[in-house]
Amino acid sequence: MFTGIVEAIGIVEGIEPGADLTRLIVNAKPITEGVELGDSVAVNGTCLTVTSIRDGHLAFQAVQETMDCTSLGDLKVGSRVNLERAMRAGDRLDGHIVQGHVDGVGTVREMAQEGNDVRLQIDCDPEFADCVVEKGSIAVDGVSLTVAALSPSGFEVALIPHTLEVTTLSDRQPHDRVNLEADVLGKYVKRYLERILPPNDKASR
Repeated sequence: MFTGIVEAIGIVEGIEPGADLTRLIVNAKPITEGVELGDSVAVNGTCLTVTSIRDGHLAFQAVQETMDCTSLGDLKVGSRVNLERAMRAGDRLDGHIVQGHVDGVGTVREMAQEGNDVRLQIDCDPEFADCVVEKGSIAVDGVSLTVAALSPSGFEVALIPHTLEVTTLSDRQPHDRVNLEADVLGKYVKRYLERILPPNDKASR
C-alpha cells in the first residue's frame, strides 16, 4: 500500500525484455536505504517487487500484462520515473490510499499554465471516468492529486509548483500516456452499486 506522495525521481538505466518478463533497472539511490529484496516499490504508480539491489540501483521484473496494461511499456533508457516505497504501519497518510494497482492508462490532452496555476487535462476510458469524482482523490503516475474538474472525455487536476518540482509530471506532454488509479473507496462503492441496482437503474445513472 502507498500514499501517492512521491519520495524520489529515479532514472531508468536498463530495460531487458525477456520471453515472459521484462527486467527494469532504475537508479534509485535516494530511496535504496532500508529497501530489501522482495519489498514493494511503486514505479510511476505501478507496484513492483524489488529483485536486486546494487550500488544505488533497484531491479524489478514485470510480467507482460503489466507492461501492456500500464505506461511502463513506454519507458526508455533515460526516462524519469516516480518512486515510492510501500508505507509502513504507523506512517502518516499524507496523500490517500494508493494500492499500486493501475486501473487504466490515460492520455494527456493539455498542460495549461497561467502564472503558478497549472492544469493537467487527461482523457480516459469512460468506464474509468465513472470512478472519478470531482474534488475526490486520484493517482496519476503514482502522484496523489485532487480532481479539479470533470469533462466529457476525462478530468482535470491542478498542479502546484512543488508537485511539478518533485515529480515527473512536469515532463508530461500532449499525447503522453499516464498510469491512473481511482480512489479505492470510489471503486468499492461503484462495484457495490453495480451489484444491487437493477439494470434499468444502472443504465440511467
